[in-house]
Amino acid sequence: MSDIRYFPNLPIILNLFRWRQKRRRSPPKRSLPPISQRRRRNSSVAEKAPAEKKPKAGKKLPKEGGASAGDKKKKRVKKSTETYKIYIFKVLKQVHPDIGISSKAMGIMNSFINDIFEKLAQESSRLARYNKKPTITSREIQTAVRLVLPGELAKHAVSEGTKAVTKFTSS
Repeated sequence: MSDIRYFPNLPIILNLFRWRQKRRRSPPKRSLPPISQRRRRNSSVAEKAPAEKKPKAGKKLPKEGGASAGDKKKKRVKKSTETYKIYIFKVLKQVHPDIGISSKAMGIMNSFINDIFEKLAQESSRLARYNKKPTITSREIQTAVRLVLPGELAKHAVSEGTKAVTKFTSS
């Protein structure tokens, strides 16, 4: 269990990676509704019924016979995209409280973190495959950090990771 001391959030990171992989798959293709439920367009203008008068704003008329499937409008559900923007901003305020960041720069930083995260995940999975192990442990993550990040940056990342793990295990 000494491997977990390097990266306490390893299970969370791996679940996030799996979740992102699931979201990247293309959505299933929607099939067309039965022919009886499809809306038909009138080809000639003469066949159209005259427009009905709309009631004034104060009065509402009850709908007769319920609404058909074609009359209802579907509300669009806003897709929630998870980003690192709030965490980048918090770290920026810890380091330089008086400096702000533009939305373009924030987008670049978010892309950078996603890219590094993906590289580390790929390298750690490759290491697990090479060693014929079914699980990615903190040891694989640490080795991946050493391989992906250059020189001094890797040393600092490993030391910060071990510090975070010891803080996590002690509390």
